[in-house]
Amino acid sequence: MSKLNPILAGSAQSIDAYQQAIAQTSQAVAQWLQQPEMYQGKSVDELRERITLDFNEQGLGNQAAIERAIEYFLKDSLSVHHPQCVAHLHCPSLVISQAAEVLINATNQSMGSWDQSPSATIIEIKLIEWLRAQVGYGAGDAGVFTSGGTQSNMMGLMLARDAFFARQGHSIQQDGLPGDVRRYKVLCSENAHFSVQKNMALMGLGYRSVTLVKTDQFARMDVADLKAKIAEAQANGEQIMAIVATAGTTDAGAIDPLREIAAVAAEHQIWLHVDAAWGGALLMSEKYRDRLDGIDLVDSITLDFHKQFFQTISCGAFLLKEARHYELMRYQAAYLNSEFDEEHGVPNLVSKSLQTTRRFDALKLWMGLEALGQKQYAEIIDHGVTMALNVADYVETQPTLELVMQPQLASVLFRSRPQQMAGSDDAAIALLNQRVGDALLASGGAHPLYQDVDGALYVLPTSRERDESKGQADIQIKPYGQAGYSVIVEVDLLADGGSTVTGVESYAFPYEFLEDRWVFTDFHLIY
Repeated sequence: MSKLNPILAGSAQSIDAYQQAIAQTSQAVAQWLQQPEMYQGKSVDELRERITLDFNEQGLGNQAAIERAIEYFLKDSLSVHHPQCVAHLHCPSLVISQAAEVLINATNQSMGSWDQSPSATIIEIKLIEWLRAQVGYGAGDAGVFTSGGTQSNMMGLMLARDAFFARQGHSIQQDGLPGDVRRYKVLCSENAHFSVQKNMALMGLGYRSVTLVKTDQFARMDVADLKAKIAEAQANGEQIMAIVATAGTTDAGAIDPLREIAAVAAEHQIWLHVDAAWGGALLMSEKYRDRLDGIDLVDSITLDFHKQFFQTISCGAFLLKEARHYELMRYQAAYLNSEFDEEHGVPNLVSKSLQTTRRFDALKLWMGLEALGQKQYAEIIDHGVTMALNVADYVETQPTLELVMQPQLASVLFRSRPQQMAGSDDAAIALLNQRVGDALLASGGAHPLYQDVDGALYVLPTSRERDESKGQADIQIKPYGQAGYSVIVEVDLLADGGSTVTGVESYAFPYEFLEDRWVFTDFHLIY
């Protein structure tokens, strides 16, 4: 491959370089996807030492630069596509989403104006119309694609603030924040996303403007406490600009009672925004759609497609019920959205977004819907929720595991609570689970070790080579801190058909290799 690095263009040299670069990288990804580990297990210090920059005057050329990216980035990346990658909301991506990324990157469209992205603008508008229909909003295109939940939440809170002051005859856009801002509040649950506080700080109102509402046993907003917090604010002479409900909390996947909250918001004429970044996928569901009951009543919505819609990052959306509120953030720029163009029906997306230059991420959702169809998309989403319910049922049968909360989405909140630590406090249990999680990541897999109902230990090999004589399965879990217990054990496979497990004590267990893992029978983990 030539060391020249031409800009992508229609020349034969450029097209050839492009095709070679894409082929080289796609081949590397295909190999990376087949690695047995979820993560190669390098520590922060190891990565700092390993990764170096190699810039020089002549350059390395495309091939060498790609090879270095494969070696120092790809090989040491967490594989979200691995079946054992759990406990994070960023998802394995659809194949069609990867194809869409090629088109997005190659065309390099900016959604700042129609003349920069003619077909892309129309596709995004039509998708917004479609999403509004799924929610139950009226006809229209009030909404925009965003980088993700934090930006969408920012837009909801910003427009709620501006609408609040507009009703008082004050323009935030023109005159800024008025008077004593300590009087103004936003309400959200204790389990709401941290971006509520972050965005209120960015808007000049500070963390103190956010009042946290208590949650019930299912981590959902307590409506009784919401009413109490509103009454308390009114008694203190404070004014509430917005309520933020959550449809899918980060940890528990909890969905606030949207219809009840909407009734409270309507009674007090308070803007209601719903952060449905996690749970918004249920809009597509055939089995669990009713868990979003009342979402059509809210003023604005956050959606994320790089979670349970299985799209690549970034891909989110903001939906606004009443298009008239967009006037609160309108800005005219002759080179982007001139009044002349708008008068002649030219679409304008820049006034709907916090960004000017913006990727055409809507293409990924469009292609995903066309490739899978709504029914298959719904089946994938429903399968995740159903599987979570099944996992929760399994956890409840295990004497050493504790189900923290019943799943409401495709996430299961549970922890290890061994019988030997029945009398331990929450701090000790939390420490145990933290160290187990650390050890699992360091081992290269999320679940290399677990105890089945029959007392068998299942261990994933550290290599795809299944040579029983070499002892491929090894796990090291060391004693930690002052808790006085061993969190993990060492497992060494022996060629004679036995094994040695070293922890608090040593034991010998028979083992065999079944399918893709070592199985030790009559195993009991010692804490």
